[in-house]
Amino acid sequence: MEGLFEVPDQPASDPGAGSLGANTHASAPLAVRMRPRTLDELVGQDQLRAPGSPLRQLVEADHAMSLLLWGPPGTGKTTIASIVSQQTNRRFVEVSAVAAGVKEVRAAIDGARRELVRGGRETVLFVDEVHRFTKAQQDALLPGVENRWVTLVAATTENPFFSVISPLLSRSLLLRLESLTDDDVRAVLDQALADDRGLGGAVTVADDALAHIIRLAGGDARRSLTYLEAAARAAGWSPGAEGPFEVDLSMAETAADQAAVRYDRQGDQHYDVTSAFIKSIRGSDADAALHYLARMMEAGEDPRFIARRLVILASEDIGLADPTALTTAVAAAQAVQLIGMPEARLNLAQAVIALAVAPKSNAVIKAIDAASADVRAGKIGTVPSYLRDAHYGGAKDLGHGKGYKYAHNHPYGIAEQDYAPEPVRDAEYYQPTGNGAEAGVKERWERIRRIVRGK
Repeated sequence: MEGLFEVPDQPASDPGAGSLGANTHASAPLAVRMRPRTLDELVGQDQLRAPGSPLRQLVEADHAMSLLLWGPPGTGKTTIASIVSQQTNRRFVEVSAVAAGVKEVRAAIDGARRELVRGGRETVLFVDEVHRFTKAQQDALLPGVENRWVTLVAATTENPFFSVISPLLSRSLLLRLESLTDDDVRAVLDQALADDRGLGGAVTVADDALAHIIRLAGGDARRSLTYLEAAARAAGWSPGAEGPFEVDLSMAETAADQAAVRYDRQGDQHYDVTSAFIKSIRGSDADAALHYLARMMEAGEDPRFIARRLVILASEDIGLADPTALTTAVAAAQAVQLIGMPEARLNLAQAVIALAVAPKSNAVIKAIDAASADVRAGKIGTVPSYLRDAHYGGAKDLGHGKGYKYAHNHPYGIAEQDYAPEPVRDAEYYQPTGNGAEAGVKERWERIRRIVRGK
């Protein structure tokens, strides 16, 4: 059935065991050949490999436990599933979150239940990229998890609190995988260079070339091994060749000619980088803001999303401290629509710099939030009769508009008059700062407020 397959049994000691227990061969990618076979071979994630940890109990004590593995790409999620498949005496079934539907999910769970009834053998159900499942597909997993017909091992790069339904989240143990450090990635590369499953000592890598690969890997072990293999092939290495082969910096640069961007626009880093981007502009650091802008653009983020965030920020964090900020942001958004990428990156960069160096004020958002809070609290009141619409027949008989003071008939175009309803008559929502152009607005608004309220 499409999207569903069972991994055949294979001894855990088999050195050729690869991803999810499948046989590997000499021409398989280096990242597949070097996949750790035990928890002790796993690099990084010390908190998950500690004695007595839930993961240890699942793998070594064969305890039934459903796991949700959350972490960036290349941190070991699929590897952990592979280790579970090889070291536990359980049938292993993988469901593809890309190809499977509700039908395939239910078939996997029904098969696990039949297997359990027939011979007492438990099933590990591995779901990679579980965030791609719809709510209905995730709901279909619940009976198997609740009744322990399956031990679920689900992997995701996205924040599960946003992408996984609450019932499934509450029934699984959430394990957070951290990005690998440069030292972790170096250990992965050193092992691949020496291990017979990898390059078997046939390839040496210059220090500056190794540092370049580590830097481009961005904490992703799989990516680092892909770059290493490409560099080794550029040096003349091939499976079975004896060497020696040497990789220098130019070979490493040629093999990995595009830097790995540590940003996943579909994953959790989307939220983190966007947050850092906005906070850098708010904090007036144009350089940091440009860095995060570049990360988003290089990762293929939708430029319209970036433009929308700038339009929001122009009012939320700058407001009347620089009245041109909103105009600048809107112009950048229009330029994105009119011109498109990659040229519109210039318009976005200009807007980012302008907003970052502009004087800041959050008086606008504080004002509307305060007004909204009063409305939600029930401070509504009736509209004063003299402010009500008096243009329809019979309105004047109701007293609408009677006593209204036309502002243009008064000095400075300002009339002393109560505009707000009684419950909020003395409210002072807008509190201008003394920053930038808002200092002038503050002085003028204070004079106006005194005249309007007769104080």
